[in-house]
Amino acid sequence: MSTAPSFQDILQQCRAMDASLGERLTAFATEVRRWRPSFAEAVDRLVSRLQRSGAGQHAPKPGDAMPPFLLPDEKGRLVGLDDLLREGPVALTFNRGHWCPYCRINVEALSMAQREIARAGGRVVAVVPERQRFASAFKSDTHADFPILIDMDNGYAMSLGLAFWVDDEMKKEMLGAGYDLAAFQGSDSWLLPIPATFVIGRDGKIAARFIDPDYRKRMAVEDLLAALRENH
Repeated sequence: MSTAPSFQDILQQCRAMDASLGERLTAFATEVRRWRPSFAEAVDRLVSRLQRSGAGQHAPKPGDAMPPFLLPDEKGRLVGLDDLLREGPVALTFNRGHWCPYCRINVEALSMAQREIARAGGRVVAVVPERQRFASAFKSDTHADFPILIDMDNGYAMSLGLAFWVDDEMKKEMLGAGYDLAAFQGSDSWLLPIPATFVIGRDGKIAARFIDPDYRKRMAVEDLLAALRENH
């Protein structure tokens, strides 16, 4: 008798798919709904709440100057936006954490596209609101050869209008799945960023952005590449 695939088996199968980022994310979301319908339904309600409240709508828009930052990377080195832009346009992607399977699929897809991103004259920088050792684990797990910046307490995300508090229902589901944000973030605030990607031109202005309260969706790699090429 064959055994049902585990959560990690499902995740690995979706990560290994010969498909676009969007197709991998959708496939995983479909499997989660089968594997744990109560979790998927809680996510649906959370996303609806965020959409009704206009979460993320007031974040900087294309044409706006991207607010500067100075954040430590996974090795504790400070990284600033101005320094990054001296080398070309930057795709800045906000992620929920090393524990988030959608973030792992997303960052791994960007890592796999790194040669194309370099040919487009740009670079990627990922941001997570986690302690250093988890940011380092995230980088290792996704094979990322770009910086993983640490936004402790979601300070930078909050300044952009991207941070939100996890409600009690979702908190219960996450703890049941083994996702203890207090342990990962070093804070019991249960605050998360809305996953978002900003493509920033060398002039410091936002050329393109993707923001969606539904964390199961991310900017297509093709759209990111096109924005980098146009602003090299």
